[in-house]
Amino acid sequence: QVQLVESGGGLVQVGGSLRLSCATSGRTFRNYAMGWFRQAPGKEREFVATISRSGSITLYADSVKGRATISRDNAKNTVYLQMNTLKPEDTAVYYCGGASSLLPRTEADYDYWGQGTQVTVSS
Repeated sequence: QVQLVESGGGLVQVGGSLRLSCATSGRTFRNYAMGWFRQAPGKEREFVATISRSGSITLYADSVKGRATISRDNAKNTVYLQMNTLKPEDTAVYYCGGASSLLPRTEADYDYWGQGTQVTVSS
């Protein structure tokens, strides 16, 4: 069993930045690709970014490409999402997930989820 706990969300102004963290339990963190999804009110959960087990490969949704950076520290069992130049449409609950597949980009690919952290971008 893997437990994931997100943190770092909050209220930020348009154009600002946030760094989300997702701390995981267990000793098998390096065996999982990790990803970030988000869900805005009234919308479905959508893919944001994913990172391979080693951290050498990353993929991003077009909506955040160039503004987001996903990274991981396997020694700390933590994955991060740096978001810059935030826009009101980035407002959502952000979830991290862990997957045994290589570069998971759909919800169905993920085995574990955190509880989410709220990001609100005010204009």
